[in-house]
Amino acid sequence: MSRASRRVLHTALSQLSAATGHPDFTGIGFRAGQHAFNSPFRSAEAASAALLAGASIASSIGAARHQQTAGVELSSRHAEASLLSFLYLRFSDPGRAPAARIAPEDRTAAAGFFRARDDRWVYLHPGFPHNTEGLLKLLGTPDNREAVTARIREISAATLEDQMAAAGLCGAMVRAPEEWDISVPGRLLRSQPVVEIIQIGESPREPLPGTGSKPLDGLKVLDLTRILAGPTCARTLASYGAGVLRVGAEHLPSIPLFVADTGFGKRSCHLDLNLPADLTTLKRLIGEADVFSQSYRTGVMEHFGIGAMDLARLRPGMVAVSINCYGHEGDWRGRPGWEQLAQTVTGMAQVQGNHLGAEGPALMPAAVNDYTTGYLAALGTLAALQRRAETGGSYWVRVSLARTAMWIRDLGGIRNPGTRPLSEKEIGKYSATMETAWGPVRYLRPAVTIAGTDVGWHLPPAPLGSSPAVFD
Repeated sequence: MSRASRRVLHTALSQLSAATGHPDFTGIGFRAGQHAFNSPFRSAEAASAALLAGASIASSIGAARHQQTAGVELSSRHAEASLLSFLYLRFSDPGRAPAARIAPEDRTAAAGFFRARDDRWVYLHPGFPHNTEGLLKLLGTPDNREAVTARIREISAATLEDQMAAAGLCGAMVRAPEEWDISVPGRLLRSQPVVEIIQIGESPREPLPGTGSKPLDGLKVLDLTRILAGPTCARTLASYGAGVLRVGAEHLPSIPLFVADTGFGKRSCHLDLNLPADLTTLKRLIGEADVFSQSYRTGVMEHFGIGAMDLARLRPGMVAVSINCYGHEGDWRGRPGWEQLAQTVTGMAQVQGNHLGAEGPALMPAAVNDYTTGYLAALGTLAALQRRAETGGSYWVRVSLARTAMWIRDLGGIRNPGTRPLSEKEIGKYSATMETAWGPVRYLRPAVTIAGTDVGWHLPPAPLGSSPAVFD
């Protein structure tokens, strides 16, 4: 297992080297352990590669700042645990803890896998309450499992997928890997690297200051993302010293447990971009920032005059980061999506179901695309910041859940995975405790270490909107 994992890791790192333009990732220590999740995919190696590649560039940035950075190390078991980090939060005072996450299938009947009229499977994701209402309205049924099941049995899978897409709802038809790969959106994604770094403007070099104890000390990040993938990107940058200000709006729904999980190293403010004064405030912050990360649907930021090209004009030298489900080109770029839907369309769910011997498709036992996409976005951001320091320029980093799923798929399968689940004792070894607004919280430390650098967070996660809209 160790030898195979190292071979896969080497392949993944070579691919990330080509995608980022970083010549090689050296000085890396990889402790390959037994897989923890019962899955045929090499998600542990994929997450490990994304984290190690990012840490390698962070170490290079630190060295350029005259910091004593040295070897980069990671345990595959710790990296795999990070793909469920929200599950491993432990609140000393349960009465003060954020509300527990409720699985979609436990919140509504309009969630999960269903057989359609043509015997093909579809997955419905209810998202937030307004999404749930939209799905039930589209189906014309009460929130009752029997009624929803019967109604979907009257519609072909492709027709229902098109109807959900037209209504801006979250759902998709299950595809086999080869079916997705020859589809129009699949071919389009295949033509693009798993991390895209596009120069979108000219600007002078911005050498990083010589002072600071962490690679990204003094750099400022605006985080306009929700749920897991986007917030994981900014949380990762914060672990290398970036000052992160999370920007949301009071009316936007959230998942409290995910807020706590991904909030380490950040401050959080509220700005309603529909209010001219708040949009003006955000544009002022853009002028101060180095990174602007967002996960809104394609076109939303452009509507407010803060799309990637606008950012390059407002703040030459900006690194704009865009994160979505289905990629940033083609007809699918505006479709809303979640982890489960990336698994559904790319063939992951079908392969996982076959692996388990299930009647139909099944989901992976972790948020593998969410967290890994966040790590890949952070990797692309680090590479773009390094380029900006060396040659100047404004950059656009683009990642998507579906492209990440294809990349993980392509790393090869595990025919007979002998799994060893993560124990509480092992999770405790990977964890630390911090005082938060919810009381003492035990959380997973970053999986990667850099000798001579404190990779981690000094700011606890904070309730949304608890800080003013200013950088410290």
